[in-house]
Amino acid sequence: LFSCRNRLNASREVAPVTLPNCRLIKGIEAGSEDIDILPNGLAFISSGLKYPGLKSFAPDKPGEIFLMDLNEDSPRAVELRISRGFDVSSFNPHGISTYVDKDDTVYLFVVNHPHQKSTVELFKFVEDDNSLLHLKTIQHDLLASVNDIVAMGPDSFYATNDHYFTDFILIFLEVFLGLTWSNVVYYSPKEVKEVATGFCSANGINISPDRKYIYVADVFDHSVHVMEKHTNWNLTHVKTLQLDTLVDNLSIEPHTGDIWTGCHPNGMKLFYYDPENPPASEVLRIQNILSEEPVVTRVYADNGSVLQGSSVAAIYEGKLLIGTVYHRALYCEL
Repeated sequence: LFSCRNRLNASREVAPVTLPNCRLIKGIEAGSEDIDILPNGLAFISSGLKYPGLKSFAPDKPGEIFLMDLNEDSPRAVELRISRGFDVSSFNPHGISTYVDKDDTVYLFVVNHPHQKSTVELFKFVEDDNSLLHLKTIQHDLLASVNDIVAMGPDSFYATNDHYFTDFILIFLEVFLGLTWSNVVYYSPKEVKEVATGFCSANGINISPDRKYIYVADVFDHSVHVMEKHTNWNLTHVKTLQLDTLVDNLSIEPHTGDIWTGCHPNGMKLFYYDPENPPASEVLRIQNILSEEPVVTRVYADNGSVLQGSSVAAIYEGKLLIGTVYHRALYCEL
């Protein structure tokens, strides 16, 4: 029990770190769990996650994907229409990742949990009418409890499984006992395989700008793992950066290679929701992670009075988007 409380950082309170030019994003009320920004400043936001054991502010409403153009003076969130033939009623989006093909086609990969299962939905973004064309649903035995995803091509990706088990009671025991059975899987139409394992709960995943390294957040180990990517898609461990917070999704600043991450200072508050004592939010910036002494900066922290349960922080040209598991989203100009 003591170890479990430590994994959840159950006693930690966070000191506020404010940013001067921030506003809550209108229209996002039930989460903004993951955010991915294209090189041209278009930001995709997944919203409406329903996850076992976690609060939902819109339990009967299907999930949504929002789009924001960060080149606008006052960016607003616009819901993307999804093509016919896709079951929108059970749409339950989690982690997302984009891939821009050589012909500038934009593919959006979305981790989906319809009926508490795990699938990966592949969409083509149609910018002319702000819509997503559903191309296919990907299911596989090795993709049993998918949390996040990073696209490697128009139909290939790495994905994290945050738990070994899929039954809620067994998941609880897995977390309580601190089992390190969580993993990373590589998927392509030709090959599907486990490429890294030994995580308490593999969560956010992303790739370095030079595409040589994969970064994996282990939320209950309070760490970010650096993995070297090989030509056969296997991963080997390079180093682990320990932090004092529950690290969720990872975003990469393309020009600098800095890692931006939304974190949970106190995981107990996230799982046992109390509106009188809500979960806090924290954003970290990690510079030079491959060096002997990476620089970790707390860019933003809030006790939950403004933003509850931050899960992602993504930056574009001095504009920062901070998303949450089930609450709202924040837009800041740095």
